[in-house]
Amino acid sequence: MSYYSLTSIPDYYGIDSLLTEEHKLIRQSVRDWVESFVMPQIDHAAQNHTDIPNLMKELGQIGALGPYIPVEYGGSGLDQISYGLIMQELERGDSAVRSAASVQSSLVMFPINEFGSEEQKKKYLPKLAAGEMIGSFGLTEPNHGSDPSSMETNFKDMGDHYLLNGAKMWITNSPLCDIAVVWAKNEEGKVQGLIVERGMEGFTTPETHNKWSLRASKTGELVFNNVKIPKENLLPGVTGLKGPLSCLNSARYGISWGVIGAAIDCYCTAVQYSKERKQFGKPIGSYQLQQKKLAEFLTEITKAQLLCLQLGNLKNEHKATPAQISMAKRNNVKMAIDIARESRQILGGMGIMGEFPMMRHAANLESVITYEGTHDVHLLITGLDITGINAF
Repeated sequence: MSYYSLTSIPDYYGIDSLLTEEHKLIRQSVRDWVESFVMPQIDHAAQNHTDIPNLMKELGQIGALGPYIPVEYGGSGLDQISYGLIMQELERGDSAVRSAASVQSSLVMFPINEFGSEEQKKKYLPKLAAGEMIGSFGLTEPNHGSDPSSMETNFKDMGDHYLLNGAKMWITNSPLCDIAVVWAKNEEGKVQGLIVERGMEGFTTPETHNKWSLRASKTGELVFNNVKIPKENLLPGVTGLKGPLSCLNSARYGISWGVIGAAIDCYCTAVQYSKERKQFGKPIGSYQLQQKKLAEFLTEITKAQLLCLQLGNLKNEHKATPAQISMAKRNNVKMAIDIARESRQILGGMGIMGEFPMMRHAANLESVITYEGTHDVHLLITGLDITGINAF
């Protein structure tokens, strides 16, 4: 048996008729790139815990980095549904690939575009969009994940510069990054964003090893030991947690689309395998239990697609609420991880092999269900929205 390439996206409710021709062209171009560039090497990268060489520049060349950033700053000026479709196709390849694009786009380029000075936008955004510069995002700390308001990383005004101290953890691309958008408390205890550059004295990025998940992605820490930050590197446009949380809203939206790609990869592989694998003289797809699984997979994928499409419409109109984004992130990641696990069973012992994507997607999704807000925290965000009572 060999890995099955995807010939068509499940579209049980005719959602394609609601997409523009541009949407479909963008999706197809990214899908073709994933098939030709990612698929041939992703199992080797994941098995060997190595990142894909030249990934960021490749993502830049196909327009997958900051696609909604204005053209004048190197982006493509696309809408939010286009961004979602790009994330879907990238995560069909691997969550590590989507994570790289998602961090660069939503957590680095987004805050510079939204809250940065004109000089910062011109200096960083075009290089980030091209993948010539790699960015990372520093919010989560060793002692503070779901509660960012308790962050300890801080900076002091030293007159002609700021002095930054602290540490961030679980940072995608930290060992590779050229810059990091770091959120820290000023002397008044208010959160602000700083752009930290590779090479600044006292700034180190130790790598996190021994991961069972996102193995084709570099993860690490951002450590600041009396790092001198030029005053022009402060993001001037926002103060408070609204800054980093708005970045997370953009990233969570991308995740809600992305994981549909992982689910589709598992589903399509399981459908084809169930038609070809014979037991007791018949294809296993002829048995009721296997058909039940496949029917449930398609139902859940379809529901997730509809959720994302309307969320994308709301986002295009600037009407999507953080709670609506939380609902989609939580629902869709749970959907995808369940499909990865159940589809693995359809393949029996073959499901654990690297020739098939199920175990890799399932392991990756263990990270995705935790990062950018855990499954449980997103439930409580919805609960707060329903009742008006904070259960944190």
